[in-house]
Amino acid sequence: MSAQITVHVAGNERSVDGGTTYGDLLEGERGVLVARVGGELRDLHLVAADGDVVEPVTAAEQDGLDVLRHSAAHVLAQAVQEVHPDAKLGIGPPIRDGFYYDFDVETPFTPEDLKALEKVMQRIVNEGQTFHRREVSDADAAVELADEPYKIELIGLKGGAAEDAAEGASVEVGGAQLTIYDNVRRDGTVAWGDLCRGPHVPSTKVLGNAFKLMRSAAAYWRGSEKNPQLQRVYGTAWPSKDEMKAYLDRLAEAEKRDHRKLGAELDLFSFPDELGSGMAVFHPKGGVIKREMEDYVRRRHLEEGFQYVGTPHISKDGLFHTSGHLPYYADTMFPPMELEHAQYRLKAMNCPMHNLIFRSRGRSYRELPMRLFEFGSVYRFEKSGVVHGLTRVRAMTQDDSHSYVTPEQAPGEIEHLLKFVVGLLEDFGLDDYYFELSTRATEGEKKDKFIGSDEQWETATEVLRATAETFGVELVDDPGGAAYYGPKISVQTRDAIGRTWQMSTIQYDFNQPHRFGLEYQAADGSRQEPVMIHSAKFGSIERFIGVLVEHYAGAFPVWLSPVQVVGVPVAAEFDDYLGGVLERMRAAGIRTELDASDDRFPKKIRTASKSKVPYVLIAGGEDRDAGAVSFRYRDGSQKNGVPVDEAIAEITAAIADRRQV
Repeated sequence: MSAQITVHVAGNERSVDGGTTYGDLLEGERGVLVARVGGELRDLHLVAADGDVVEPVTAAEQDGLDVLRHSAAHVLAQAVQEVHPDAKLGIGPPIRDGFYYDFDVETPFTPEDLKALEKVMQRIVNEGQTFHRREVSDADAAVELADEPYKIELIGLKGGAAEDAAEGASVEVGGAQLTIYDNVRRDGTVAWGDLCRGPHVPSTKVLGNAFKLMRSAAAYWRGSEKNPQLQRVYGTAWPSKDEMKAYLDRLAEAEKRDHRKLGAELDLFSFPDELGSGMAVFHPKGGVIKREMEDYVRRRHLEEGFQYVGTPHISKDGLFHTSGHLPYYADTMFPPMELEHAQYRLKAMNCPMHNLIFRSRGRSYRELPMRLFEFGSVYRFEKSGVVHGLTRVRAMTQDDSHSYVTPEQAPGEIEHLLKFVVGLLEDFGLDDYYFELSTRATEGEKKDKFIGSDEQWETATEVLRATAETFGVELVDDPGGAAYYGPKISVQTRDAIGRTWQMSTIQYDFNQPHRFGLEYQAADGSRQEPVMIHSAKFGSIERFIGVLVEHYAGAFPVWLSPVQVVGVPVAAEFDDYLGGVLERMRAAGIRTELDASDDRFPKKIRTASKSKVPYVLIAGGEDRDAGAVSFRYRDGSQKNGVPVDEAIAEITAAIADRRQV
């Protein structure tokens, strides 16, 4: 009989035989995929040690779902190498809603290839292969993986630097010890193996039939265009087929709401090739939305005590060295321009120029908080692979503001800014949100990118956390997600179909005031450094518009709708009457159009419906004789014989209340 060991399982102390596996300890627990031991995820086939604290992990939590999806990525890679023996393996991490795996293959994958690979994957899943972990030395791994050049390269990246060197690499070689996972058939033979940290689900059977290959795309190895171009296959995997179906239904709904598609259909904006990637132009109807948003946020900033300023689009690049943005953000700034023996940069952020405004003369504590705001156009060299419609652009306009405060004023200013932000989001119908607190990384290679003392970071982080907690809103930690100069709070908003978008941000900056030598005269006559608080309410107006288009599926609330009323006469003889009604509405500030085309009445109604206009006003003989109109709403319902004055009152009230109809 083996010696007894003591373990703690799901909070209960147990005495078990040595050699007991985590799977044995958790036997009978439904849906367990891996064990969490002392905070670390481990395979169920591994043997427990004396003193282990063990918790079950299922796909109901993100850790378990990530394991499930990473196991699906291994099954995909096994299937690809079975169909294409010469395929070389890249990296295959879990990602949000699924997984991907990169392959070096002779020809790109087609949709038919993906369907064929799914069938091979299903056969592997049905075989019930098990994932077995084994530790290997660097030298042995190099021999075993001699035919896998990308895996050989990863061996040299193991440890904390893996993720910085290649996206997703930490799932392969993120630890100090190299491991290989073998897929073992029921007869004990090894079907396939891969360099991987693990852990994995106990058997491929766990994947069932709740996985699907979605698409393929080109991707440079380690994200650099200097490296070979691989084929990335994206897939999704879920705990059950019903959950996968629900996800695919959400995707279908998201596709209908795609702001790029709706932007073209509703004639809001476009992306001319002549301008370059990530550069949008707003058409007249999109310009209405943009203007309404600009007018709103300018007014709100003035109401909240901000002063409007303006700064240039370019600057000598020394400014960005002073601020510290160079070299931290050099990769996302446009290359320098040589002008009159000096290098200039398109600005990627407004804050350095606002610091120059603060520094332009002496400041007193009596002027603080000093709040500066502008609609600043900024330019960021996003890689072409991540540019996406309005939600990831290279040219954008930020409603950027900076509050200069004493350290004692910082908590009150952050509270003031958070109230401003959540009020703005709710005015635009984005009322499902939570806060995310981004702090610096304290270990690994990433920790070196943050500047400032431990005391400064602790103070700034605690001010943000304590203030955010007073709102009673869910607060989620984001370790390592801070800007290099200080922690931040992001407001994460859920849209109409449950997707999450990062919107407004508030950042505590103790770095730039020091770098720019910013000072104010305190009450005791001493010179003190202010704290600088960055805040962007929309973030970028382009991205905010993209999110709104998808949130409302193009059917904006009345106040934001480019056209608020379309008049559709029953016949041409009523054009003049309805045109007169619309003229009265325009005088009341309502945006109107009259459909006086030669189309038949039913087609005019269909056209108005497709335009997603809030109100369609119809007029025929009875309406004209009664001095009235008939309303047709977006859902197809109607209200007939409404006196014109009442119609105007209803529409103007909906605009004033920012109401959806």
